[in-house]
Amino acid sequence: MQALLVENLRKSFGKGERVVNDVSFNVSAGEVFAFLGPNGAGKTTTIKMVAGLLVPDTGAVRIDGLDPHRDARAMTRLGSVLEGNRNLYWRMTAFENLRYFGVHKGMSMKAAGIAANALLERFGLAARRDAQVRNLSRGTQQKLAIAVTLMHQPKVLVLDEPTLGLDVAASLQVMEIIRELRAQGMAIVLTTHQLDVAEDLCDRVAIIREGRIIKEASKAELIREFSPDGYEIELAEQLCDSRRDILLADFGARIELGKVHLPGSVDRLYAALDVIKPLPVHSLGRSRVDFAEIFLRLTAEQKSA
Repeated sequence: MQALLVENLRKSFGKGERVVNDVSFNVSAGEVFAFLGPNGAGKTTTIKMVAGLLVPDTGAVRIDGLDPHRDARAMTRLGSVLEGNRNLYWRMTAFENLRYFGVHKGMSMKAAGIAANALLERFGLAARRDAQVRNLSRGTQQKLAIAVTLMHQPKVLVLDEPTLGLDVAASLQVMEIIRELRAQGMAIVLTTHQLDVAEDLCDRVAIIREGRIIKEASKAELIREFSPDGYEIELAEQLCDSRRDILLADFGARIELGKVHLPGSVDRLYAALDVIKPLPVHSLGRSRVDFAEIFLRLTAEQKSA
């Protein structure tokens, strides 16, 4: 059974404008699923339907086999941190927030207190146990917000822009927490405009535009499909003008920032290396594109179609 199953979701607002149109996907235990899209694509509306905050016009959501719109037990299987609403009470302390939400989810006061202290230790927040949330840094608030969602040990975690506005150190800490949760078997839905974060964390990705999913694939499949044929050669020393001219004119290479981007087959690679030698090569690999380029290409293609 999939931890999260989304089938043929549709949602319209106002004068019948369909914001989400026949969206389907699934997420397995121990998987990070990146759900990406430009502003206004229907991403947030879909996430709110998954989280039980909006009722779909048609279609179905199943969280650990349960319908969040018909069965209250489904929400005990779901944790969510939505951007702009960090599920925290700012005048309460870190410990008080954790205990409060544990009791809210059905735990006894004693059990919630024990679990709260354990999560504070696990997330490196024990020293800020009695600090009011409003006095915590944004990175610490975000870690606490994720900890709150784990009080009831959900099967599925929805994270909307989990690293937005964080400094580098805080972002890396939050990303490491996400990796640990995946390793422990949690199904995670990740939405973000920071495509390098999505690329680093996700196992599979879906891209939504104008209410429809236009691409869904594993990270490896997506990068393989959109990466050009060819190789990337990183040099340890600068090319002389004569070698540079041959690579540009005879091989159609692109040279920038100490790297030679070489189109073509492995035979052309060997020939190009003959031109480059005896200069030392720092690294050599297949050409590849990043998520940002893939995202822009896909959304631009759909817009012009």
